[in-house]
Amino acid sequence: MFRGSDIPEISPEDLVRTIESGGRIRVLDVRAPNALATGRIDVGSPDQFLNMRGSEVMSLGDGIRSTLDPDMPLAVVCGHGNSSKQIAAHLNGLGYRASSVRGGMAAWGDAVVARDLTPPPGFDHLIQFDRIGKGALGYLLAANGEGLIVDPPRKPQVYFDIAQDLGVTIVAVADTHVHADYISSAPAIAQHSKIPYYLHPADSILPYDGSPGRIPFEPLRDGQTLRVGGRDIGVEHTPGHTEGSVCYRVGDDCVLTGDLLFIRSVGRPDLGGKVDEWTPILWKSLSRSLSAWAPGIRVLPAHYGSDDERESDRSVGRTLDRVRQGNEPVRLLGDEAEFVAWVKKRVGSSPEAYRKIKAINLGLLRVYDLEAQELEGGKNECALG
Repeated sequence: MFRGSDIPEISPEDLVRTIESGGRIRVLDVRAPNALATGRIDVGSPDQFLNMRGSEVMSLGDGIRSTLDPDMPLAVVCGHGNSSKQIAAHLNGLGYRASSVRGGMAAWGDAVVARDLTPPPGFDHLIQFDRIGKGALGYLLAANGEGLIVDPPRKPQVYFDIAQDLGVTIVAVADTHVHADYISSAPAIAQHSKIPYYLHPADSILPYDGSPGRIPFEPLRDGQTLRVGGRDIGVEHTPGHTEGSVCYRVGDDCVLTGDLLFIRSVGRPDLGGKVDEWTPILWKSLSRSLSAWAPGIRVLPAHYGSDDERESDRSVGRTLDRVRQGNEPVRLLGDEAEFVAWVKKRVGSSPEAYRKIKAINLGLLRVYDLEAQELEGGKNECALG
């Protein structure tokens, strides 16, 4: 019989790396089927995932062999990594090689995998941080031992771990906009580390009722230049998804587009409850920026919707000329009326949690960790589609 300390565990990050490297493993989700609506592990091919109640797995005994290949290693996942240990122990007793996913789906929602990208000229590092469970992306740009963090998640420790490994001191933190789908750690990082937190002032107000935020920040302006390690990062004010959305651009090499521009779509202009006002603004921002950016500039967004937006190295980002080819709303930018009509056909109801998350990000509400996990549950819904 396996004791608790003897049950093998696998971290969400190691599970991702195993699947992405082509390792043989199958995910067995032992939650009730209706729990999948709040999110599931969807890395890998569909046949690598199976949902079966834990009670059913236990009751089948040796009969489970007709459903689960005994030669295929298993990663067993539940809500918080407790019952999955019992199921893994049971399966190992039947001769399987089963590991429990450490922390369960709660940990999956927070898991971040770092990917090295080719840095812009003059920079030493460009790291993309992939929060798999949300389809959210953050970045670290570093030059000459100094680093800027952009769009960090609620739990940013991996950013600091990697910066330390690289010998980089974080000198500033920034958001491309005040997020609605996840809680940003940027204000807390700035306060704790006594470094600037950059945000456009148009986003320092709750759009639903005009309440002013309560977070200290360094105001950004269009055309401003941030200096990191003696290198320049340009700020472009690109409203439309929010009133204070910005992009961070490094010459003609790359641009962190936030929720302005995704690989397959553009940011929703309706999450602030002002779709009629913000949609023409979104069109104007996209038209102006895309006409000014070089065709070969790398578009590095803050979100993605599916694996078909990834490159062969699993990163998310491609040159602007390639984005133009596969992005339907971008192809409509030549006709404002057509673009606006396309957008208005696709906007929908904003997730209820988004209003609360935006208030949290402005310092107007506080929540405990468990409620934060619940609010952030599931993939982002920031793109039009």
